[in-house]
Amino acid sequence: MTDPLNYTIYKDGEAHNITITPVNKNIGKANLSSTGVFKLSEGQVDMGDIVFDDQMQQWEYTGLGDLNHQEADEIANFIKVNYNARLKTPNVK
Repeated sequence: MTDPLNYTIYKDGEAHNITITPVNKNIGKANLSSTGVFKLSEGQVDMGDIVFDDQMQQWEYTGLGDLNHQEADEIANFIKVNYNARLKTPNVK
């Protein structure tokens, strides 16, 4: 997954549009590899990162209270589903 994804989460009855940007690294000159780090932002506001283990199963949220554990878990599950879908469809960014 190389392109940002958008996800809407509802907090206190309000919609918050979160942009999820994968952090990739170059391997060699042309190949990109996922780092398992996904930056979260709402507009221009940085909301921290969700960082996955190598198997994309366990995660941690590095934000400073912008999201509670349940909200971060909801976003982490969304990332896992979309990341796995993109692995199965190689031409999708």
